[in-house]
Amino acid sequence: MISTARDARFWDRASEKYARSTIKDQAGYERTLERTRELLPAHASVLELGCGTGTTALRLAESVQRYLATDIAPAMIAIAQQKHEANPLPSLAFQVATAETLADEAEVFDAVLGFNYLHLVHDLPATLRAVHGLLAPGGLFISKTACLGDMNPLIRLLLLPVMRVAGLAPTVVVFDAAGLEREIRAAGFEIVLRESHASKGKDTRPFIVARRK
Repeated sequence: MISTARDARFWDRASEKYARSTIKDQAGYERTLERTRELLPAHASVLELGCGTGTTALRLAESVQRYLATDIAPAMIAIAQQKHEANPLPSLAFQVATAETLADEAEVFDAVLGFNYLHLVHDLPATLRAVHGLLAPGGLFISKTACLGDMNPLIRLLLLPVMRVAGLAPTVVVFDAAGLEREIRAAGFEIVLRESHASKGKDTRPFIVARRK
């Protein structure tokens, strides 16, 4: 719980800079949005985890019946709310929450989205089990997250630990794409789709669609 609170404070401090940042691979991002829309029926109830300042939520919410966008950091949600007020969508709501804090609630969703999320959680198997419980039977978990195990080892073995100790990075979980797929299956999902959406260079963030069994 202490480390979770520390991560919330980290993202609170980073929220304004994060809101000003630009997407490094805009074409890849647009491809992810397009494929996600194709997978979400108009009547769907959707949960997004780790929504940041709401950019993706504001792009996708108009396509579905209900869209709940959540983040661990109150400052991120505050900025997302401001953006939502400037461009209101009846189907969209924002809330400070994580998969684990929502797990005890009775509501279930047709789809759960986790973009750039899974490598930032504290306990990947527990988070995936929580996501499983948040989905209706047959519901989809759609994710695209950094697989640091497939990246330069200097980043994961030297740079990230130093930055973490110095308070310059949040919790980061290291896994490769194959390991991530094993964890998703172990949590009770069937993987139905895996794609690469990067428009340049090596893609270490696979787009994975998994169905709750």
